[in-house]
Amino acid sequence: MTPAGPQVMDGVPPQPARLAAAVVVLRPFRAEDVVMAMELSQDPYVPLTGSLPAHADEEQALQWVQRQRGRLAEGVGYSFAIADPNTDEARGQIGLWVRDLEEGRLSAGYSLVASARGRGLAGAALRLVTSFAWTIPAAHRIELHIEPWNKGSIRTAEHAGYQREGLLRSHQSIGGQRRDMLLYATIRNDTSHRGRCE
Repeated sequence: MTPAGPQVMDGVPPQPARLAAAVVVLRPFRAEDVVMAMELSQDPYVPLTGSLPAHADEEQALQWVQRQRGRLAEGVGYSFAIADPNTDEARGQIGLWVRDLEEGRLSAGYSLVASARGRGLAGAALRLVTSFAWTIPAAHRIELHIEPWNKGSIRTAEHAGYQREGLLRSHQSIGGQRRDMLLYATIRNDTSHRGRCE
C-alpha cells in the first residue's frame, strides 16, 4: 500500500489556472520563474519573511519555485506568481493561506520585485486573490500583517479595501527580532473587491 500524501482540507477548491485583471494575472509557478525568484531574493526584507534564501542562486530559486507549487497539497494554501498580462513574465508572488480556515479565517501576503513596484500591481493582485477567497464557502475573514514602517504595503492593503484594525505588539519574529505588526483585514460582506477568475 502506498502511503497517502498530504491531504487538502475539505471545501478548498483546486488552484485556479489563472486569475486575471487588467494589469496582472495570477497563475501557478513555473520553472522559468526562477529569474524572478532570484531578483526577489536580492531584496533585503523579503528573505526574512519566508523560505526564499537571500541572494539565492539558480538552484535555490528553483527549489523555492517548486515549494510554491506544492503549497496547496501541503494544506498550507495557494501560492500564485504575479505575472504581466501581456508577457506572462513573473513579477512577484502572492499567497492565500488556509491554516485557520476551520475558524473562518484566511491570511494573505505579497511581494514584488523592486522593478515592478509603484504601479499598482500588488493591489490588483490582492483584489484578485481576495475575490477568489470568497469562492471558499468556509472563508469569512482575510487578514494581513504589515510592519508599521512598510508604507507601500499599507497603501496596497488600503487600496484593495482592507481596513486597519489595530497594532499587534511584538507579534512575530522577523530576522531574529520581535516585530510589531499592523493588522489589516476584510470580511466576506465587504464589496470593494473586483476581479475575474478564469
